[in-house]
Amino acid sequence: MLTHTGTQTIETDRLILRRFEYSDDAAMLKYWVADEKVQSLYSEPVYSTKEEVKGLLDKYIGGYAREDYYRWAVIEKECGECIGQIAYFLVDSKNHFAEIEYCIGLQFRRRGYATEAARAVIAFGFDRINLHKVQICCKTINAPSRKVIEKCGLTFEGTLRDYFYMDGEYVGRHYFSILREEYENRR
Repeated sequence: MLTHTGTQTIETDRLILRRFEYSDDAAMLKYWVADEKVQSLYSEPVYSTKEEVKGLLDKYIGGYAREDYYRWAVIEKECGECIGQIAYFLVDSKNHFAEIEYCIGLQFRRRGYATEAARAVIAFGFDRINLHKVQICCKTINAPSRKVIEKCGLTFEGTLRDYFYMDGEYVGRHYFSILREEYENRR
């Protein structure tokens, strides 16, 4: 049985993962939600105005009323701003698994932040929620995300071919997962 706690603050060496706040809007616009490249890699629309970002924040913040809702603002400790987001955007309580999505602004990539955040959220899922399985998917064209997933110790399960239609082309979707037993053995 899962133990839903809702989104709780998680601190890592360089990051604070916390609930979104309306004051995150400027950093979100500056670093990631207005960037088509960032947003397209995880199939999200571009938000280019403060009003659009407020609507997104209404959705995120409104979700915190549910105990099975898990979405974190990724705050870099050094700059103190929201440089991305990470979430269990799919939680299957019946089958005890959840799927992670994440994004980090372009200027903060290749520093290990996505890996650091994902590892922390994976640990939260097993240790706090009592998940049996955590999965992460990425587009076949997103090699950096695949590297993040592999660094987190997930096992490649397969590819759904031609899953997305983007810019006139079909793109596949890679599936990766880690089971509780594998997570515990790697600790």
